Amino acid sequence: MHGVVGRPAEQSRQGAANARIMLLLLVAMTGVAPISLYMLVPALPLLAASFASDISIAQMTVSLYMVGIACSQILMGPLSDRYGRRPVLLAGLGLMVVASAACTFAQSLPALIVARFFQALGGATGMVVSRAIIRDLYHRERISSMISLVIAVMMIAQMLSPLTGGLIEAAFGWRAIFYVITAASILVAVAIALALPETRRVRLVTSSFRGDVGSLVTSRAFIGYVLCQVLASQIIFAFAGGGPYIVVTHMGRTGAEYGAWFATTGFAYLIGNLFCVRFSPRYQLEKLIWFGLALQFAGSLLNLIWGLTGINQVPSWLFGTQMIVMFANAFVMSNSAAGAISVRPEAAGTASGAMGFLQMGLGSFLSQFGAWLGDHFATPAPLNAAVFALSVACASTMVFIIPRRNVVVSQDLIEKAEEESGIV
Repeated sequence: MHGVVGRPAEQSRQGAANARIMLLLLVAMTGVAPISLYMLVPALPLLAASFASDISIAQMTVSLYMVGIACSQILMGPLSDRYGRRPVLLAGLGLMVVASAACTFAQSLPALIVARFFQALGGATGMVVSRAIIRDLYHRERISSMISLVIAVMMIAQMLSPLTGGLIEAAFGWRAIFYVITAASILVAVAIALALPETRRVRLVTSSFRGDVGSLVTSRAFIGYVLCQVLASQIIFAFAGGGPYIVVTHMGRTGAEYGAWFATTGFAYLIGNLFCVRFSPRYQLEKLIWFGLALQFAGSLLNLIWGLTGINQVPSWLFGTQMIVMFANAFVMSNSAAGAISVRPEAAGTASGAMGFLQMGLGSFLSQFGAWLGDHFATPAPLNAAVFALSVACASTMVFIIPRRNVVVSQDLIEKAEEESGIV
């Protein structure tokens, strides 16, 4: 009797340990590319000096890295649907290891820029495949909480990565940053090879990339959720692009002060994700999206009012209301992402890749547009208006595009019925 009672407890402990390992793997595969991006940023001036080049050329090690992330999203997602999560992840991380090693031995800035592009192309595989893995393992109502949990843990490491990169560069030089990135990439690849099982379910009907794309682009639910997630993400890019010009150029503050104020918005986004982890299992994701949209609208409207009346000419007002927007943004992004990859679970990689590609691709344009607004106007009002317009557009997707819940979850009901009937 004692053995019978003890067995469930042992299984429960084993299940909890496996869940922690899976969370660590998801965080590692998601964070390896963005952390590698931000670690190099503090070393850009030294990088330009080392190669006797202009800082704008050195900046391409960051801008083309982001292009590599966008390309990886659209390529690796469909490949993971076709060939499985593990092989695509390992191939992508293998490419990152090789490219990171190439960065350490680069003898010219163009060579480093090319190596950085391939480093991003391989490393960002984890960003797109991690969302597909979460969809493989969890039911629809748990997906957003898992995405939020991964983002929350990853953001802590991501916020520390510029400081880490700066310390490494100051102590050992900029090439040492790539030694660390190469070693970290190897560790993540080995951990995935040893501990990550294949999570993609066997497809009942052989399907093609064209079929997956066709079924997704003709789904109002998928298009609506993706647009909601992507438009919400553009608020971050637009504000980040214009913020430095407003605070440093027009408000006359230092770059360090701007960095400290901008960190408050990241902290608000982190807290929003933690709240989402707590409330996602209790409420339908549509309700959480509506909560986030309402709060996002209110915060952006307040910021616009402060901008038009001239109140937010100091950072405390500008960033105070932006923190409300970013807290709400976490609810919108994680839950709409969960909705998008749940429309057709067997094409979760393709859905995740399309969403990530649009997010990064449009982000590059919105970041430039935000910078233009911040640079060409002496008041934050135009940038506040752009953020408000994005909030309205984001809410419009829920009102006019996304169908009612009984239509959205039809695929989940089919999947649940298959599980209950013993079909894997």
